[in-house]
Amino acid sequence: MKTKEKIIVLMSGGMDSTVCAAIAYSEFYDIHALHINYGQKTETREEQSFNEICSYYSIDNRLHVDIGYLKHIGGSSLLDNSIEISKADLLSKEIPNSYVPFRNANMLCIAVSWAEAIKATKIYIGAVQEDSSGYPDCRKDFFDAFQLMINQGTKPDTHIQIITPLLNMSKKEIIHTGNNLNAPLHLTWSCYGSEDKACGICDSCALRLRGFAQAECIDPIEYEIVPKYL
Repeated sequence: MKTKEKIIVLMSGGMDSTVCAAIAYSEFYDIHALHINYGQKTETREEQSFNEICSYYSIDNRLHVDIGYLKHIGGSSLLDNSIEISKADLLSKEIPNSYVPFRNANMLCIAVSWAEAIKATKIYIGAVQEDSSGYPDCRKDFFDAFQLMINQGTKPDTHIQIITPLLNMSKKEIIHTGNNLNAPLHLTWSCYGSEDKACGICDSCALRLRGFAQAECIDPIEYEIVPKYL
């Protein structure tokens, strides 16, 4: 039997990274799951989802990494208790205060190190460009630039590719893709501020709820509030 190609999937426990994992799983890769805690307010709940999703897919190769220094650096409402997580404004073009400065670069550096150490060939990340709240580290230009850095900064015989299968999808398309692949969306957690019931009013909750409404599907998780405009 041919050995499966070894890859790394960055898995936060959220919906996007779970659909990303479902795509990788459908392509019959040997998945190594990377979960990174960075001092976020919903760290415990996200880690629970990560472990449950890995168990759903029988992923045994899991790496938990803590980069709590991002909390000390601050600059985001996800990290700093003195900054209130703002209510979603889906019409705004401003970068919301939930943006964690250069977070994806920190995470990808860890993923590249692990990939090079275990000879993995690809890193899957569930970044979404269209409705990612305008985060600058979710854009195609960012990943193209990071790929060039990987090419220059790893051993000559290392050929690691960043794969972003959701990059140009809408939340509606992500939900349809997840449902078609039987992704465990009921196990995912997207809320920025709550670890019990999802708040329904942060950027992440609002984008998710709008996606389910547009997909004409029922979101399987519970919410404290479902805004009327959704």
